[in-house]
Amino acid sequence: MHEFAFKNNELYCEDIKIAEIAKRVRTPFYLYSYKTLIDHYRKIKNAFRTIRPLICFSVKSNSNLAVLRALIRNGAGLDIVSGGELYRARLAGCDPKRIVYAGVGKRRDEIEDAIRFGILFFNVESEEELEEIQNAAFRLKKKVNAAIRINPDVIPRTHAYIATGKGETKFGLDFETVHKIFNTGWKYPNVNIGGVHIHIGSQILDASPFEKAIKKVLVFLKECNIKISYFNIGGGLGIVYSIENPQTAKSFARKILPLLKRSGLKLILEPGRFISGNSGVLITKVIYTKITPRKKFIIVDSGMSELIRPSLYEAYHKIVPVKVPRNSSETAEKIEVVGPICESGDFLGKDRFLPRLVHGDLVAVMGAGAYGFTMSSNYNSRPRPSEVMVIGNKFYVVRRHERYGDLVRGETIPKVLK
Repeated sequence: MHEFAFKNNELYCEDIKIAEIAKRVRTPFYLYSYKTLIDHYRKIKNAFRTIRPLICFSVKSNSNLAVLRALIRNGAGLDIVSGGELYRARLAGCDPKRIVYAGVGKRRDEIEDAIRFGILFFNVESEEELEEIQNAAFRLKKKVNAAIRINPDVIPRTHAYIATGKGETKFGLDFETVHKIFNTGWKYPNVNIGGVHIHIGSQILDASPFEKAIKKVLVFLKECNIKISYFNIGGGLGIVYSIENPQTAKSFARKILPLLKRSGLKLILEPGRFISGNSGVLITKVIYTKITPRKKFIIVDSGMSELIRPSLYEAYHKIVPVKVPRNSSETAEKIEVVGPICESGDFLGKDRFLPRLVHGDLVAVMGAGAYGFTMSSNYNSRPRPSEVMVIGNKFYVVRRHERYGDLVRGETIPKVLK
């Protein structure tokens, strides 16, 4: 599943002791396993190999340049949602014809930059956006490709904040509006509407909602006699954080490949969490313990500014000590693992049974490779942490820890206040 494992009671990333990395990299820091990252990409690639899909890694899940470059070198394209992610894609050396651009609020300048770069597809979220793309392409004297994002009104079993295929969300277009767009394609002479796109949510553990959404779209295309070349089915495959039993890439492919093969359409996939989630951990250090009449708190040097998922989604991340004492079963106690942020919602784990931890002990927050660093912030004026990648028996700092100067970069005090 991943390359974080205990050997002689010490946690390793691939072939390196994490405690040794922590001697040279200040905590907290994100730690990524190259082998895990690529293994998970290859699982999807192999599962769908019979139809040779374009697999576009979701940059929003982990946008570090080293992560993107590693995947690109192994054949991945990229799914982007902003001009900043396009900038990262270019720096990472991604072929523009392997980039798809999603998101409900693309600005005019972002659209123009993507057209100039020559991306494969815009995933269109609204009629006004399609008009903006047409106008931009006309100004630039270009012909561009677009896929219309359909909201199939399918409700997957996942957190409400990451369910994007329900009819009441801001994402995608209803079937009636999509039909109208295809019937009035002449209004967009600079846009080739050559595909459709769906993305029903994230951390989805079984194939049934995908099957339902795909069937609804394929029936719609057939009944309305809509001719396209590409079907982008998005991403959203779940991973193990705690006791989940998610579908494997193989089992997912077995369920939906027959549908896709019959359609004859070229397939695009947009996995993010499935590839990067278990490829990363957050390493943090105990700075205090605090005992109250009701609870014992372990206060570490990271919190919601580094990993907001527990606070935002009440998400569960397994927490383990980097070094396990030999009498760990005897010293295990119920604790709350919390951070230094001035918010009651600042926690990494509640009601956890862990070996007795003291000042200076390292702990690893597992499954933090997706939506970890990318959702981090400078709240409480805290510099964001380093990112480190392990390849075999070597590690590389792929983003340095921010300094205080980075916090105020670009800020000025008006002369009238001096």
